Amino acid sequence: MKGITLFDKIWDAHIVEEVKDGPQILYIDRHLIHEVTSPQAFTGIEKRGVPLFRPQQTIATADHNVPTKNQHLPIQDALSKTQVDALIDNCKNHGVELYGLGHPNQGIVHVIGPELGITQPGMTMVCGDSHTSTHGAFGCIAFGIGTSEVEQVFSTQCILQTKPKTMRINVDGQLSAGVGAKDIILYIISKISTSGGTGYFVEFAGSTIKDLSMEGRMTVCNMSIEMGARGGMIAPDEKTYAYMKGRPAAPKNEDWDSKLAFWQTLFTDADAEFDKEISFAASEIGPMITYGTNPAMGIAVDEALPKADGDKSVAKALDYMQFDAGKSILGKEVDFVFIGSCTNSRIEDLREVAEIVKGRKKADNITAWIVPGSKHVQEQAQQEGIDKILEEAGFELREPGCSACLAMNEDKIPAGKYCVSTSNRNFEGRQGPGSRTLLASPATAAVAAITGRITDVREFLN
Repeated sequence: MKGITLFDKIWDAHIVEEVKDGPQILYIDRHLIHEVTSPQAFTGIEKRGVPLFRPQQTIATADHNVPTKNQHLPIQDALSKTQVDALIDNCKNHGVELYGLGHPNQGIVHVIGPELGITQPGMTMVCGDSHTSTHGAFGCIAFGIGTSEVEQVFSTQCILQTKPKTMRINVDGQLSAGVGAKDIILYIISKISTSGGTGYFVEFAGSTIKDLSMEGRMTVCNMSIEMGARGGMIAPDEKTYAYMKGRPAAPKNEDWDSKLAFWQTLFTDADAEFDKEISFAASEIGPMITYGTNPAMGIAVDEALPKADGDKSVAKALDYMQFDAGKSILGKEVDFVFIGSCTNSRIEDLREVAEIVKGRKKADNITAWIVPGSKHVQEQAQQEGIDKILEEAGFELREPGCSACLAMNEDKIPAGKYCVSTSNRNFEGRQGPGSRTLLASPATAAVAAITGRITDVREFLN
């Protein structure tokens, strides 16, 4: 019998029933919810008179459009207030644990899951948010769902799903100085396109992936959705277990021992076959930046901008961004730097930025926002003195939330302005109507803030 992939091991163990010539009914271990995609689903089960089936397996937080300043005050934006108030009422009425504004565990849903130990290897996890794939860094199957599917999980703890095909992406070798997890995933997407993973669930493997920290692995899995994949995952190992041990929701004592024994079975068998396999060399990856209006429009910072050569999408993107084909992007003046989002708002990201900006000042033309991914990240930054370093450099450390990643709150980039952003999407108007987004790593964003323009981070390395 041939070997089994990690994905198949977990998926097959969660099949409740198969619909003949149709989808499978998949059991869901953890359901994460927030204020934007849950209200209609709660209304749906209430209209049908159906109770929330397993409220103890649902965790809620307020993150998408909460303000990132003065969170102790009443929310000023009417839509945000309505959604957050609805989440409070729904969680109270249905017995769901809520980490709302003011709660010590509040934060971006894909940051708090791992840091609290809610995310665990071998689980199936869903959320009404496309970047649920982040949790796959722990060796679990995690993917985003729509509001009608949120209602399915509310009422049955199951979901109807067609099983995706499997893909393995291998990255091997040592990364160059100044290159990190965000550069890896931007490079991969630039090579395989935004549709290269469509229909697949991706396992990331290889020595380069293994060398990443858990926070780096989360960054890679977070953006697997941007290549069209259903999700991304990485097999758990000693780094995974060390990261999880002692976290509030992680197993304790004898329960830890039994769970660990199970987690250690979660790997792809040596003779398992994938529907598709792709390999990349780490040495080929440089500090990346996007130039266009989807995450696949990325280049190394020292590469020339592409020429459209009849490609209408590239021509349109260059026109929107007001970039000249064939020219260098280095030295291009920018206006905003945003460091945050579920992709890059963890303590490692903030430490990396602080290390670069310590003793320096941001450029006069730059507005720099740093938005931590959770209250715990914010507190840790304060304990380590990172807040003081950022403040002295002219950066503004705000309170947790999704912020300018999707501009559902007040944190918007003005029309026509350029923002170097550590978030995950650079669609037209994503960070505010008419805004122009360049996706990059925390390191590349930090040096852009210091110089006021697109800069190769390697110029700042000792």
